[in-house]
Amino acid sequence: MMATLALERRRSAESPDEELARLVRRQLELLGEDVDREGLLKTPERVAKSLAWLTQGATMNVHDVIGDAVFAESHENMVMVRDIELYSLCEHHMLPFFGKAHVAYIPNGRIVGLSKVARVVEVFARRLQVQERLTEQVAEAIEEVLQPQGVGVVIEAVHLCMMMRGVEKQNSRTITSALRGKFRDCPMTRNEFLSLAHGVGSSRSVAV
Repeated sequence: MMATLALERRRSAESPDEELARLVRRQLELLGEDVDREGLLKTPERVAKSLAWLTQGATMNVHDVIGDAVFAESHENMVMVRDIELYSLCEHHMLPFFGKAHVAYIPNGRIVGLSKVARVVEVFARRLQVQERLTEQVAEAIEEVLQPQGVGVVIEAVHLCMMMRGVEKQNSRTITSALRGKFRDCPMTRNEFLSLAHGVGSSRSVAV
């Protein structure tokens, strides 16, 4: 009884990183690994820090990330940031998926600093995710912050949960899109966006 109480007190004093590292150590034990061998001695702490980094977007706020980088501007044509690298974790297997995001909007009196578009993608990618939701969240965030005439987002990614396990398909890619406003309602605008996103008419390779 006393030993159990002492263990509970030690655990209650643990930081989240320490608790996670302890759980990772137990996982390794359950996998049959010798957790005291040289190569694994610091693995639990490394994994804990890695997971905290890879999921930090869950504690980030889009408005804080964009800050005051929104500017009044009369430009009314498409603004597009293409080939934004992204890395995320599939929430079903906690294996990585990675690829590129193409984000465009048509201003309605306001524009945002171009680097902030990439930061918005990062906020939602750095968490446990599914690609479909990630695509919608990026579009929703741009729409909320800028209130533009339209938003378009396309994400192309490969998923290690399909490549390393399960069906083991090495050459498959998943493409998702989210269209709002003019990108959804105007065929000409939609076609222009999708052509630019997929590099139609250019020498761009869409491989990731």
